[in-house]
Amino acid sequence: MSWLHLTILALIQGLTEFLPISSSAHLILPAKILGWQDQGPLIDVMAHFGSLFAVILYFRKDVVSIISGFFDLLQRKLNINSVLTLNLILATPPALLFGAFLRFGGWDEAMRSPLIIAITTIVFGVLLWLSDIWGKETRTTEDLTWKSAVCLGLAQALALVPGTSRSGITMTAARAMGLTRVEAARFSMLMSLPIIGVGGLFALYSLAGASNSELAEASLADGLWVAALSFVAAFACISLFMKWISRIGMLPFMLYRLALGGALLIWVFSA
Repeated sequence: MSWLHLTILALIQGLTEFLPISSSAHLILPAKILGWQDQGPLIDVMAHFGSLFAVILYFRKDVVSIISGFFDLLQRKLNINSVLTLNLILATPPALLFGAFLRFGGWDEAMRSPLIIAITTIVFGVLLWLSDIWGKETRTTEDLTWKSAVCLGLAQALALVPGTSRSGITMTAARAMGLTRVEAARFSMLMSLPIIGVGGLFALYSLAGASNSELAEASLADGLWVAALSFVAAFACISLFMKWISRIGMLPFMLYRLALGGALLIWVFSA
């Protein structure tokens, strides 16, 4: 796999990870449409790993609050920090369990289909827009209950189907619950921390043994290069998205998803 190929994939990941347009779809499609060698799920996840550090840096104050809240939970203290930490803990297991089921059952590769991506891109793009225009803007992250956190976790698990978009489906659910656009985006990105972290560690372990492993389709150096570039692109993307989301809403992303999904359907059925 060439360095140019890896660079393009890293930039795609970094620029699309936190936009509600499905980064996984954009990582899979170049190989399917342009005839490139499929980089495989491990390079996909290493690209996500670079994005993880971008979230940590941008939301560093929230990360400190989460760590503080964790120790408060151990002491059975309930406050703003510990409630935020508890909600993130409750929102995490569904995606981890579903991800393990897909990975070890071989279903993750089976779902990397342009037709599936086209359908999910369109359907969940429309749902994103509907939740944005119908959802009230009356709640913040601190207003979430444990039941809301579990529901958001289930939504995040559904995002493992390519084309759904992890950020898109979680923001859809959050807006339907009445969170403001900024708060929906904020909690969505914080929810990504444990999911991307676990996936990145697994990818790093697998890539380290690439020479003798049938699981790895790239070397450790390839994965680290992708992670570094993804970090830079993701940090820039997060900064702009958080500044603009309250003004532009979800309509531009819905229109983009409709155009992408429609073009994919035309390509699939004309091939």
